[in-house]
Amino acid sequence: MDALGDLEGLRPPGGDGPPGSERETSRWLSREQIFVLISAASINLGSMMCYSILGPFFPKETLFSVSLKAEKKGASNTIIGMIFGCYALFDLLSSLVFGKYLVHIGAKFMFVAGMFVSGGVTVLFGVLDQVPEGPVFIAMCFLVRITDAISFAAAITASSSILAKAFPNNVATVMGSLETFSGLGLVLGPPLGGFLYQSFGYEVPFIFLGCIVLLMVPLNMCILPNYGSDPGKHSFWKLITLPKVAFISFVITSLSSCFGFLDPTLSLFVLEKFNLPAGYVGLVFLGLALSYAISSPLVGLLSDKMPHLRKWLLVFGNLITAGCYMLLGPAPFLHIKSQLWLLVLILVINGISAGMSLIPTFPEILSCAHENGFEEELSTLGLVSGLFGAMWSVGAFVGPTLGGFLYEKIGFEWAAALQGFWALTSGLVMGLFYLLEHSRRRRRSKLQNILGTEEERTALLPDET
Repeated sequence: MDALGDLEGLRPPGGDGPPGSERETSRWLSREQIFVLISAASINLGSMMCYSILGPFFPKETLFSVSLKAEKKGASNTIIGMIFGCYALFDLLSSLVFGKYLVHIGAKFMFVAGMFVSGGVTVLFGVLDQVPEGPVFIAMCFLVRITDAISFAAAITASSSILAKAFPNNVATVMGSLETFSGLGLVLGPPLGGFLYQSFGYEVPFIFLGCIVLLMVPLNMCILPNYGSDPGKHSFWKLITLPKVAFISFVITSLSSCFGFLDPTLSLFVLEKFNLPAGYVGLVFLGLALSYAISSPLVGLLSDKMPHLRKWLLVFGNLITAGCYMLLGPAPFLHIKSQLWLLVLILVINGISAGMSLIPTFPEILSCAHENGFEEELSTLGLVSGLFGAMWSVGAFVGPTLGGFLYEKIGFEWAAALQGFWALTSGLVMGLFYLLEHSRRRRRSKLQNILGTEEERTALLPDET
């Protein structure tokens, strides 16, 4: 499916195309919108490829080779864990800071600068083994990971804000369509990284992908529009203390944790349970990545065309995700035999349910913010983008950390079931909140109708003299 197919008919608020192309613009995208989509697609594709080259095709050679190199260079297991864990912490902090000061820094500058630094840091990650052992090596590891987290947070926060600014009435459709490129990056990263690693060694995959990201920087400097806005008066604290936003933030963290849980556990489980060659493990992950990439544009389109369905997409997506994690092992209390075809099928369904849960979250938070007095400006988009990135990074830290610990202590089957319980809790909590919200609105509507009827009757009564 064409990733841009769902965007037909969208227009920017006050398109700026030439007069002769007015009819064409009304049917398709404006030039400015196309440039925004290209820029956002480039960061989605590049960032996911850089992330996924440390993936399942060669887990022992890449992800753990960094740890082995660190051990040889004088780092303890505790330090190694801190090196990997500091990414999520600084991604969290940076997302909040960049979201708050997006207007002051400038969305375009933040996007381009973040992409430039991210590309450079990816190259540096590949040459870390050339650094002298001891404190210098450990300090460089921390510096590279922290800088990578900050640059990624800057680029993604700016990208989400620019997208929402360019497509104010079709946020879910656009973001869902661009998740196709995220899925494509997750699909292409492992085989490309594996080929480069096996052919040229540890350094080349990082240098190659880092250079690709760097080559995207001049392109984005030329084509990305520059949006300006006045600073907003609201804060993250006011946004997160809105009950609806707080519950949706819990959902985002839960979904991120579910994705992160699979990173250190699923590949090892498949290798041990089904005795597959390491190269075939990546094919198992394809089911999740492809189904998510294909379903996300459809969910986004449905979310924008029928906004009243967002809440139920979100709720049932979480409940289906919970069921998927119960069946991944499957959980011992289900008494179902673990089979490879069942595992792949569950991952495919999980990709679809993840899209149902995730895509509606951004427009739901944004609409809630506007309903509660937040300005419909770039400053509010920055706050929402920063909050989304911060909550995602929390789950990205908790998921792999807790997942790896539970995998060692109680095995993959029970660990996946507990992860599913988290998704189940978030789905039930959101469902209960939406039911209560619906009930309050119905009572308020009835009260308004009663008051309106009484006012009409009073107006129709003759004046007493």
